[in-house]
Amino acid sequence: MRWWAGVGMVAGAVVLAACGETAGGTAGDGTAEGPSGSPSASVTVPSAGSCAAGHAEVTVAPGDAPRRELCVRPGTVLSLVLEPRIDDKRWTGARSSAPAFAVASGWRLDADGTAHASLRCAGTRGGTTVVTVTAKTPDVAGAARVAFTLDVSVVPYPTQG
Repeated sequence: MRWWAGVGMVAGAVVLAACGETAGGTAGDGTAEGPSGSPSASVTVPSAGSCAAGHAEVTVAPGDAPRRELCVRPGTVLSLVLEPRIDDKRWTGARSSAPAFAVASGWRLDADGTAHASLRCAGTRGGTTVVTVTAKTPDVAGAARVAFTLDVSVVPYPTQG
């Protein structure tokens, strides 16, 4: 066995173990809790202790953490809502590091500065991808920089055998 295969198996086991719990756990109403334990509407989880399935919405507001983790089931559609930034930067686009697991299928920027990204997760495969969203000051030279990162773990349904 190659060394990287062993690392991949260990990483997969860690993802499966952590899949049912977000950074702050989940509230009784199915929304993720922030670090303080208070409910926030930033990540919608269908039921406590499970990965999101079908549709999941992640809302990023000014002052939120620049990196989040999300566990989803295959075939899930992610809606990423990026509220307007408080600095003079504007959201410019979303990109997946592994389109085989989650592909950015839509991007819309509203007049008020709110951005909407749509991501489709793999239909049957499991794996991880890093979705990065960039922001840039308009009319200023230079490339856009990563302003938000979403670590997406696609975890297949258990099979009976």
